[in-house]
Amino acid sequence: MGLFGKKENKNEEKEKEKDFYEKSKNFKETLGQKLRKLFGGKTLDTNALEQIEETLITADIGPAISYDLIEKLRTKNIGNIEDAIIYLKNELKNYIFDGDIGIEKGQLNVLLVLGVNGVGKTTSIAKISNYYLQKGFKILLAAGDTFRAAAVEQLTKWSQRLDIPIIRQHDGADPASVVFDAIDSAKAKGVDLLIIDTAGRLHTKVNLMDELRKIEKIIKSKGDFNKKNLLVIDGTTGQNAFIQAESFNNAVGINGIMITKYDALSKGGIVFTIQKKLKIPFYFIGTGEKIENIEEFNKDSFIEKIFS
Repeated sequence: MGLFGKKENKNEEKEKEKDFYEKSKNFKETLGQKLRKLFGGKTLDTNALEQIEETLITADIGPAISYDLIEKLRTKNIGNIEDAIIYLKNELKNYIFDGDIGIEKGQLNVLLVLGVNGVGKTTSIAKISNYYLQKGFKILLAAGDTFRAAAVEQLTKWSQRLDIPIIRQHDGADPASVVFDAIDSAKAKGVDLLIIDTAGRLHTKVNLMDELRKIEKIIKSKGDFNKKNLLVIDGTTGQNAFIQAESFNNAVGINGIMITKYDALSKGGIVFTIQKKLKIPFYFIGTGEKIENIEEFNKDSFIEKIFS
């Protein structure tokens, strides 16, 4: 059993029992539920519209978008909350868009996974790996977060659990060296998807971004691959998630985003602000703690769940 003996199985059972996402549904409300609770059966007068705007802002949809929505809603003479919700859903679809990650079998795809510590980056890598394993992809992992021994160990455990090979070096090794070896190995083994973990924090943000730029240069020097930079953000952190997206995008460029710790009851409105201001597509949503709790981002489904 190696690293995954009886003790590991017991830990897995405990994780299932305390699944945050399932238990949270007992006391959280979707945006739609909040609006219906506040305004069900009431006429939507000026005061009500202001309260709707405030509710949208607290859902992290953002003051600018919320203001625009309410100003448009004022002109429609909508008198009840259900019609208002239908209108808001249709309007919000104009603020976000779907994105195709464009990963296909038969070629080497390189996925460089970025994100600050604590957002669920390593677990997200495991979910993405499992997602593509189910599609028949040949996958290789690279433990590029060499500054945190725990990150390397966690990723190694996932690689063993999923039976995926991993490229790793000693603690504190040069991340670019790990990436160099990983690309050579991926090419030699005919891998479809190389997923590279990266550090979430160095001594300063400048050091972190410089390290990522170094990794970028190594990847480019090894050939012309279908490479994507995927940022992982925590759906519960609101405007902090936007700041992270902006910082990483300015430093190395972001092709797409995965939002974690998200369900329809979370404040996922930050998706609208990021897409409106940064024009970055969302590729995946992490909907729970289990390995299979991952979905491709779909704007229609996303909006429907928010207003369910």
